[in-house]
Amino acid sequence: MAYRLALVQSVHDIPKDQWDTCLGSDYPFLQYAFIAALEDSGVTRADTGWQPLHITLYEGDTLLAIAPSYIKTHSYGEYVFDWAWADAYQQHGLDYYPKLLTAVPFSPVTGPRILTQQPLNEIVPWLAEGATAFCKQQGLSSWHTLFPTQAEAEALSGADLHIRLGSQYHWFNEGYSHFDDFLARFTSRKRKSVKRERRKVAEQGVTIRCVEGDHIDKTLLDSFYHCYHLTYLKRGRQGYLNKAFFANLLENMADQLVLFVATYDEQTVACALCFKDSTTLYGRYWGCLDNFDSLHFETCYYTGIEYCIEQGLQRFDPGAQGEHKIQRGFQPIETWSSHFIAHPGFDEAVGKFVEQEKQAMKEQIKELTTWLPFRCED
Repeated sequence: MAYRLALVQSVHDIPKDQWDTCLGSDYPFLQYAFIAALEDSGVTRADTGWQPLHITLYEGDTLLAIAPSYIKTHSYGEYVFDWAWADAYQQHGLDYYPKLLTAVPFSPVTGPRILTQQPLNEIVPWLAEGATAFCKQQGLSSWHTLFPTQAEAEALSGADLHIRLGSQYHWFNEGYSHFDDFLARFTSRKRKSVKRERRKVAEQGVTIRCVEGDHIDKTLLDSFYHCYHLTYLKRGRQGYLNKAFFANLLENMADQLVLFVATYDEQTVACALCFKDSTTLYGRYWGCLDNFDSLHFETCYYTGIEYCIEQGLQRFDPGAQGEHKIQRGFQPIETWSSHFIAHPGFDEAVGKFVEQEKQAMKEQIKELTTWLPFRCED
């Protein structure tokens, strides 16, 4: 029986049990509740430049795969930067937008982008053929898949898509019993630096507590959102996500939420909202009302590491970018994205660019690894 591709305009067009079967894991950012929260809160819709158009693959009436996707009219909230490509299009009198994007909105976090329990080498060619044909038929400039797993990136490469290499900084649990076990791997100077940063927070009278799941009440959620939104306003911008989105998450997937709350003089002054699954803590949304020395490092990095050690989680993904994470024990790792460009000339140019960039990125990751604070015998 032949496969059949279908495009749907909302997560609600797919039965939740079928979505869950295709995902088959507790990875938080493609849970039905997470994608629904984005849509139901109005974060992902046509007038925000994130029009849902999820790609599905059927065999007969059986749903085999889902690629959560969007029609984009800009490149904000993606974290794999293609602004230069858009500029090049414009300079040649061509439209780069709209484009097709398979990704988790506003979340530069590696994970499954093709929800399926079938072999990728069977599913990906069909999805790629359908997605690229759709781009050509509808006049979309391109199709991009951001932060797939390595296995997915390899399968997408096999479907003749350009694979772009990036990097992030993640912490890995080497069987530590407590935070001091982790610090014991550091050189003496780097270890003292971390302890000094942590001490500064306490000396300023700031305390941090962890609140999880249903214990995150409306008052705490309001405090978090105030911190999150104000942090964006200080930079002259609006936060991508609204309060309704976070309230929806709290109602429908609270068991995967972890909130680190910083308090000063009995007032909440900073918050870091994280997600968790069975193996990983994901640091995602941060906000602070005032400037406290080293508070960002404590709330967003060190407290998260302690949580992972206490809970036996194997990895901590604290968010995109930031070479300053390396000296605090976060290791450079590879990330991937795939790209199809409909225009033959630009497709060739992008292919050459990503290959050159890939070699430079591999060298950069190798160099950044030497910056880690661990003793030489490690």
